[in-house]
Amino acid sequence: MAGLLLAGTLAGALAPAPAAQAQDTGPRPAGCPAGLQAGASCWTGTDANGAHYAIAVPERWNGGLVVHAHGGPDVGDASDPARSVEDLGRWRVMVDQGYAWAGSSYRRGGYGTRMAAADTENVRRLFVEKFGEPRRTYVHGQSWGGDVAAKVVETYAGKGGPYDGALLTNGVLGGGSRGYDYRVDLRVVYQYYCANLPRPEEPQYPLWQGLRRGSTLTSAGLRARLQECTGYASSPGERTALQQRNLDDILNVTGIPERTLESHLRFSVFTFRDIVHERLGGRNPFSNRGVRYSGSHDDKALNAGVERFSADPAAVRDLSYDSDLTGRVAIPVLTLHATDDPTAFVEHEAAYRDTLRGAGRDRWLVQTFTGEHEHSALSDAEYATSLAALDRWARTGQRPTPRSVAASCPAFDEVYGTGCFYDPGFRPAPYASRVRPRPGGTSWPAMSAAQEQAWSRVPGVGIAP
Repeated sequence: MAGLLLAGTLAGALAPAPAAQAQDTGPRPAGCPAGLQAGASCWTGTDANGAHYAIAVPERWNGGLVVHAHGGPDVGDASDPARSVEDLGRWRVMVDQGYAWAGSSYRRGGYGTRMAAADTENVRRLFVEKFGEPRRTYVHGQSWGGDVAAKVVETYAGKGGPYDGALLTNGVLGGGSRGYDYRVDLRVVYQYYCANLPRPEEPQYPLWQGLRRGSTLTSAGLRARLQECTGYASSPGERTALQQRNLDDILNVTGIPERTLESHLRFSVFTFRDIVHERLGGRNPFSNRGVRYSGSHDDKALNAGVERFSADPAAVRDLSYDSDLTGRVAIPVLTLHATDDPTAFVEHEAAYRDTLRGAGRDRWLVQTFTGEHEHSALSDAEYATSLAALDRWARTGQRPTPRSVAASCPAFDEVYGTGCFYDPGFRPAPYASRVRPRPGGTSWPAMSAAQEQAWSRVPGVGIAP
């Protein structure tokens, strides 16, 4: 009743379980988000670990379940009760297609891929307790959630396990130990040109920390410093000559698109601070030793002046164990990725392809690509197409092809009208063609199954929940 009353105050938005209530509340009825299929029923709750979650079941349920892993990671100490609610609204196309949907907001913000995978598996179990075993269960992950969902596949979806397939969309599939190297490069290149993060008169700290512990810098403050140095928010005619040169050099050296420069810099500051200070006890998991930067107006000066550092091997181990992928896959995995994704570059797909190939499991992988230019959302018609292709593969054992997936999209687009932008002939270049590799960083998987098993015996390995 409390959930229903709260739903009314949100004008049709799904009511998350209030954070102040006791944990492990169990699913409670709640209003569904606007735009969700008429007749669908929705629930929210908080699990025993404090993770808020949302569940939806369509009126004409086909018996299937999509378990959703959200992206981010969000930065914050507690579970965000709104996150799973928002994602249900964003991916309501899956409920429209007849699938039940369950998503966790994770027990806390901040980095922790295995934690997020455990919370994702937990919401599946909560669904089964409430509604019974689905006919088929698929895990879906978007952005960093792609890494989380891929970790779910490797951890919980062995032969005879509860998952029948995985859909990974615009996923960060290079893992944590290599997947953020371009943001490491951005952090040091930015500071070389801008020298305002930190400023000379401010307390100094090594750039691999992202930001010093205790700093009060906000996102607004970061934007102000980025604007001061590059004029990125101004039209080209309003920038000074130095701002334009700084902007050109930063973009040309790092390969980061101008439209997402701010978001990448935020990650390299605030999320790096979370990874280093909150998750790894102040240890450094990042390195740029041996990397040669090019594309600036003076590469010699850049390489001589940019800050250099080497990673702590134990910190690399813990980040790798938490978020790298072994490629040990035993269920169908279908990926969908925009070729011009400005946040999780499409070359992440090459890393994942090489990871499964290195593990001898690439027969379980089909990758599809679209000519879209966004990261956070793709065409609803394509999501529906991808889910149908995955379901058919899981049911029949007939592996789809990028061309067969693309050919089935127009029928779904008749319903959604959001377009079909598949490029069946596209093949991403190697990850190292986009992100400067560190010494020894060109072979995949980044963490073998044997290495994972060996590390699992180390007390306290990884990142704590």
